[in-house]
Amino acid sequence: MHDKTVAGVTRPPNPFVHFWTTSRPLRLLRGNRLAMVSLGFLVFVILLAAFGGLLAPYDPNAQDLSNSFAPASGSHLLGTDIYGRDMLSRLLDAASVTLAAIVQAVGVAAILGIPFGLLAGLVGGAVGTVLSRISDALQSLPPLILAIAIVGILGPGLTNAMLAIGIVLAPSLFRLARGAAESVATETYIEACRALGCSQWRLLWRHVLPNAASPILVQLTFSAGVAIVAEASLSFLGLGVQSPQTSWGSMLRDAFDNVYTAPTALIAPAIMIVATVLAFSTFGDGLRDALEGTGTTRKIRLLSRNK
Repeated sequence: MHDKTVAGVTRPPNPFVHFWTTSRPLRLLRGNRLAMVSLGFLVFVILLAAFGGLLAPYDPNAQDLSNSFAPASGSHLLGTDIYGRDMLSRLLDAASVTLAAIVQAVGVAAILGIPFGLLAGLVGGAVGTVLSRISDALQSLPPLILAIAIVGILGPGLTNAMLAIGIVLAPSLFRLARGAAESVATETYIEACRALGCSQWRLLWRHVLPNAASPILVQLTFSAGVAIVAEASLSFLGLGVQSPQTSWGSMLRDAFDNVYTAPTALIAPAIMIVATVLAFSTFGDGLRDALEGTGTTRKIRLLSRNK
């Protein structure tokens, strides 16, 4: 891949494109068995979310009060809940809601954290200071307490809960994006772009963001795992998913309410939450190690930690 130039000044290769067009990072990632197993499990979860409704043997909200707390059997592989609803069908239906919640929360965090972090790192000055202080203030508060407070103001519900979680996750992406922008703000090709009259937004999207894409992608992977735990926590407290919708967190809440009557109802949603969080974390570790093998994330990560 040829380096691009700006006014005769060599521009370094895009590390994100470098990851997908060279064999070394991919070879390192493929060589990490835990990362590959985790990726396979995440693909499995995505497929469940996409096609779970077709695979569900029953309507997840269909009640049969005469069959409450039925044990696992051929007709109900995971048993039924207090209302006689099939647990397997609800588990499959909850996968799509949980995945949608992750996308919403991480999307909000990316929208709030990445552009403003890049702007703070590239522009600096009073703008960068104000944005950094806001980020530091949010990050200094206990995450779950902050999320509960935001949902308390906006009202319970999946959308408001995911907005709250996104706000909680945004500061970590802000710091990473700011560190990435600061690491390239004084590069020669950036100065050449400024001399040619490039706007700040053009610098951000065309030159700074591509060089920060790899570490940001890793952080987004970790954020997805955090979002699952946060959604489950808020739904467990009754602040997230509301009936008739269901998520793995709301299934935990329903099962906990009847833990002495049907303790096994806790097992399936708990396993899915723990396994998915571990899969995101393990795959994120493998992705980071693969990228660090080419030196594309370590410098930016250290810069963001030292701010």
